[in-house]
Amino acid sequence: MNNLKKIDYISKWIKSYVNAMENPAQSLVVGISGGIDSALSSTLSSLTGIKTIAISMPISTSQNHSDLGRIHGKWLTDKFINTTYINIDLTDSYKVFHSRLSDMEQSSELGFANSKARLRMMTLYQVASSQNGIVVGTGNKVEDFGVGFYTKYGDGGVDISPIADLMKSEVKELSKTLEIDQRIIDAEPTDGLWDDDRTDEKQLGLSYDELEEAMINSNSMNREKYEIIRNNNVHKMNPIPVCKLPKDNLE
Repeated sequence: MNNLKKIDYISKWIKSYVNAMENPAQSLVVGISGGIDSALSSTLSSLTGIKTIAISMPISTSQNHSDLGRIHGKWLTDKFINTTYINIDLTDSYKVFHSRLSDMEQSSELGFANSKARLRMMTLYQVASSQNGIVVGTGNKVEDFGVGFYTKYGDGGVDISPIADLMKSEVKELSKTLEIDQRIIDAEPTDGLWDDDRTDEKQLGLSYDELEEAMINSNSMNREKYEIIRNNNVHKMNPIPVCKLPKDNLE
């Protein structure tokens, strides 16, 4: 399937999902970070013709990614009459949250980083609720089904995942076809959850190209590293464990 057919298929899939809902949503709500995954997801959503709301949610975010988010938001609204762009700065809200919990014994910096993603998720769902919308996910196949590189109940908390069957390389290819800003395509992927703006690849210890190759090839030299990363995160990808009582009498 070529890039144009993939783009058409995914945008039609989103629209079909909405139309098949018992009470069809009136809007698609997408968080945009200035990264390529959210840029593609928001563009595919806009292509449906359904009202699309693209939202930047900086939390002490680096200037570069804030700028890229605004650039993409403006590009969307210039290109699609059904799309609006909103910037909601969550820095002050996060600071209050952080100040209330930072004095707890053994407070976790990783926990605080993940809380940024969860605060953004809450914001998206609040907007979706007010606009009779659904939240559109931005995770790709490597992150969502490969190594589980996302925040549980954060950016993993969505209603639909239109690009979760695309490898990172495919995300780049489709973004180029759609003429998404080259600066976004070229930007180093980052989750934007850390004050030092560390990249995804530095956190993972492997490049996305290496991860893709390891996912596909069980004999890859990076397969063991890939499996270690995946095993550490597999709890996010599995269904929530449920205690099922035996059908026979417990007495």
